[in-house]
Amino acid sequence: MTPSKAPIISVRDLTKRYHDVVAVDHISFDVHPGEILGIVGPNGAGKTSAVESIMGLRDCDGDVRVLGFDPRRDRQQLALRVGMQMQEAQLPPRVTPLEILDLFASFYPQTVSSTSLLKTWGLWDKRGSYFETLSGGQKQRLFIALALINQPEVVFLDELTTGLDPQARRQTWELVTQIREHGTTVLLVTHFMDEAERLCDRVGIIDGGKLIALDTPTTLLTQVSHENGLCFEAQSQLDVSRLRALAAVDRVDDSSEMVRVFGTAADLVSAVVLELEQQRFPLKNFRTIQPSLEDVFLHLTGKDLRD
Repeated sequence: MTPSKAPIISVRDLTKRYHDVVAVDHISFDVHPGEILGIVGPNGAGKTSAVESIMGLRDCDGDVRVLGFDPRRDRQQLALRVGMQMQEAQLPPRVTPLEILDLFASFYPQTVSSTSLLKTWGLWDKRGSYFETLSGGQKQRLFIALALINQPEVVFLDELTTGLDPQARRQTWELVTQIREHGTTVLLVTHFMDEAERLCDRVGIIDGGKLIALDTPTTLLTQVSHENGLCFEAQSQLDVSRLRALAAVDRVDDSSEMVRVFGTAADLVSAVVLELEQQRFPLKNFRTIQPSLEDVFLHLTGKDLRD
């Protein structure tokens, strides 16, 4: 994306320390008008600390501007123009979605109608139900609706699909895309690389508090697009060390229920299949795969995203 206007968010040399621990280590980036920028990385990488500092919720070092404002000094002015969906939030158990949206609407001079938000986010039928009776996905959609009640110019979404089932995640992705289509800039925090790859115009990868990469998903994937990959179901009898020793194999990821093998050699598949046959290993769910942002993370850090 080629920026044509001043950035909506400008971050320069942002650093956040907790006593002797550096959670965010001198990161800098811009978020351009109308884009979805994803901040991704494993749990504990510093993503939430960085974004909460950008929102003005934590003291930090460095220079941050959101819509031209200092989020710590100008919090009151900025609160009217941004929306926030936090990673961990709760509401009173016996408040209804309609009641809480109307309450939040009373805080702002300009709002979206509660009815419109309830219908858009699939909560109209639950408008009179108590918060404590809502499913996890319904609660999450309500928090996003609350973040949008003031027609924000930029919205912060922190781990918005954590705990949701696959269908609810896909539905939420479609609605986030609609937010951007209405002109709102989105800063999305997630540890799901597939979510970032699906939604984001650009992706910033954070590890150990450092911003180690920032570009479009397509450009990031070119770092590993030369690789071939295959995967199959893991079983206890497999000797993974023998796979890693193959000349055709560059790396093996066996940290989940599926073993993933990567390499640039033309004979990768045949070499792996021959080795598995020699080990008398029964193949289950064997298939070739395309590189993902998780592979980019492994390429950049030398460790798996789930480590």
